[in-house]
Amino acid sequence: MGRLGSDPEIKTFDSGRKMTRVSLATNEVYRSADGEKITDTQWHSLVFWAQHAEIAEKYLQKGKELAIEGKLVTRDFVDKEGRKHFVTEIVVNEFMMLGKKEQSGKATAGEAVPADSE
Repeated sequence: MGRLGSDPEIKTFDSGRKMTRVSLATNEVYRSADGEKITDTQWHSLVFWAQHAEIAEKYLQKGKELAIEGKLVTRDFVDKEGRKHFVTEIVVNEFMMLGKKEQSGKATAGEAVPADSE
């Protein structure tokens, strides 16, 4: 569970299939040995495919609260300069938009979006 740190970035492939990327911030709050309150924020890259990508494109925006379930995937690629990069992403299988419904009626709070049948 966390808050979106960016608006969705949508990519449509030649086949018509969509992919959406967005960042999610999660916080862990704890106390140090001397009692100081510490907040540790971690950033996660989320990837939505097909139907989920379309829903994310339509309803998600920076600052929204989201609960997700997904698969952790690590991949690598070589950039234009020949440097190898490693990326860890969460491929979202199911998600739930949290928080209050917007005035525009765009987002429905607490509505689960199950994995599609692909």
